[in-house]
Amino acid sequence: MAMGLGERLYRGEANLNIVGRRKTWFAVAAALVLLALGSFLVRGFHLGIEFSGGTQFEMPAQVGSTTAARNAVVKAVNSAGVGEEANVTAAQQVGSGDSRTYSVRTAALSQQEATAVKEAIAKDLGVPSEKINDNRVSAAWGGQVTQQALLGLGIFLVLVLGYLVVRFEWRMAVAAVTSLLLDLVLTAGVYSLVGFEVTPSTVIGFLTILGFSLYDVVVVFDKVQENTRGITAGSSQTYSEATNLAVNQTLMRSINTGLVALLPVGGLLFIGAGLLGAGTLKDLGLVLFVGMGLGVLSSIMLAAPMLSALKDQEPRIKSHNARVLARRSSARSGDVARGDRARAGAGTGAGASKTGTDEVPALAGSTPSATPRPGARPAGKRNRGGGAGNRPSGGQKRR
Repeated sequence: MAMGLGERLYRGEANLNIVGRRKTWFAVAAALVLLALGSFLVRGFHLGIEFSGGTQFEMPAQVGSTTAARNAVVKAVNSAGVGEEANVTAAQQVGSGDSRTYSVRTAALSQQEATAVKEAIAKDLGVPSEKINDNRVSAAWGGQVTQQALLGLGIFLVLVLGYLVVRFEWRMAVAAVTSLLLDLVLTAGVYSLVGFEVTPSTVIGFLTILGFSLYDVVVVFDKVQENTRGITAGSSQTYSEATNLAVNQTLMRSINTGLVALLPVGGLLFIGAGLLGAGTLKDLGLVLFVGMGLGVLSSIMLAAPMLSALKDQEPRIKSHNARVLARRSSARSGDVARGDRARAGAGTGAGASKTGTDEVPALAGSTPSATPRPGARPAGKRNRGGGAGNRPSGGQKRR
């Protein structure tokens, strides 16, 4: 019965050379980081009202569609002369059923300006002004959220470093934290390029993907530790080869775990925010979807190759790798020499002896009958003319 890909990977028969191409993965990761940093500098981030400050208007969903709600706010802002259309965000649906509302955000307005805009919206949509709420949010609150999020991120990374150093070693801790930071930078780069709003839900999502990425890295490193335990006592595998085998053995598990985790998040993003129009789910769904996908890739393509690169600089591992490669080189040289001798032996003349190599050739002129039996007396000491009559009878006593 043919084995599946997962079993072939676990047995090392598929042998996907992931760790061996670590320079390629490092170059790709560096290019993506540069792209993300460039987006940070050029495009920046589209901060939500919680971080940039502003005024939020909420109105019942009975006014029509989200487009109608935003157009009414834009018209009210322009008529009141208190802002610009560019400062009005797209309307988002909040809640479901009869309690659904549409939320539209504008630049920061004073109390008098907010009241004038609210009355203009109510008049345009034909709803009582009491059903339209306006909330003013200060940017200071967003600054506090950012500060607490950075503090939480720092504490998390310190705890992760401590755990990985105790559980594994410092090289594994460095590789794991580098993988986590790459996951964060690239996810933030996607947010900057796409232009999604950065909200408190986004911050929560960033902290969530750290845990998922760490889980996948620990699974891979646990298998690496199992495969490399006592590796210097042998001479059959280098450290990079044992690490690559561990990545192959955990590859299907990482992919399956990632797909199972991405399915509900994808439903949250594409169905909840896309089809159903639940805009509040968009921020959380995108950061989780992108972060979890990158977490799986970074644990395979970056964490394990970086660990291999760090371990190859350790003197003990470096000498072990050199011994393995030297042994293979000598074995290949021996195989070549034996092949040459075999080819030379096949070309010998027809007069060569056909006896087996383990046989001892018989002496010249000897025959099998001439070979003395075990226990027989030498021929010179036998009675000559030894017929039956010269032999003593059975009852005669020998002198």
